[in-house]
Amino acid sequence: MNMLAPCPIVFDLDGTLIDSAPDIHACVNAVLRQNGISPLGLDRVRSFIGGGVDLLWTRVIAATGIDPVHRPDLVAAFMARYHDATALTRVFPGVTEALGRLADAGHLLGICTNKPLGPTRVILEHFGLASMMSAVIGGDSLPQKKPDPAPLRAALDLLGVTGDTPNAIYVGDSEFDADCAAAVPVPFLIFTRGYRLRPVSELPHLASFDSFDELPRLIMETVAA
Repeated sequence: MNMLAPCPIVFDLDGTLIDSAPDIHACVNAVLRQNGISPLGLDRVRSFIGGGVDLLWTRVIAATGIDPVHRPDLVAAFMARYHDATALTRVFPGVTEALGRLADAGHLLGICTNKPLGPTRVILEHFGLASMMSAVIGGDSLPQKKPDPAPLRAALDLLGVTGDTPNAIYVGDSEFDADCAAAVPVPFLIFTRGYRLRPVSELPHLASFDSFDELPRLIMETVAA
């Protein structure tokens, strides 16, 4: 990137900073049970995460054989539970410390997620991460969702970064994130313990990491490159 100063860093949320699959799984199954439908396993629901609530329920409906005519009611019932679902969600080890180190080094931090903005803000506040974030773009902040580059560009704009090749870094865990970063384009660092479906080797990325203890070093190397 050949930058001399700290650059903005934008993060995905679910599967990157937080393991929210257990809460999403619980909310999905509560709605299914309410409608007399057999629940889905955690691994199955985890594989549906990443594209936002609409895609999540498209996949749930396909997996359970529900008549799509019920989709609006199912999504509404899900959102009523999901909006403040935090009991089963955990921050990945080392996240808070890594974000603090990056902020102390002068990097502006932001969020670009396909998770709806309301639940995103609830989660960030719940885990004490909101004060570190200078920009937050959710899955309903714009008409477009990742992998469309528009949400990430919106987050970068809030962080004061514009242009055809922004001086910034995106950190995520999935195909949606990798393709979004490539479309902007910005360097992409992939967290390997997230919710992706394809091998890391098949996704465009600059570097990968499986522990947030590694991230500050990777950021420094990326900025210096």
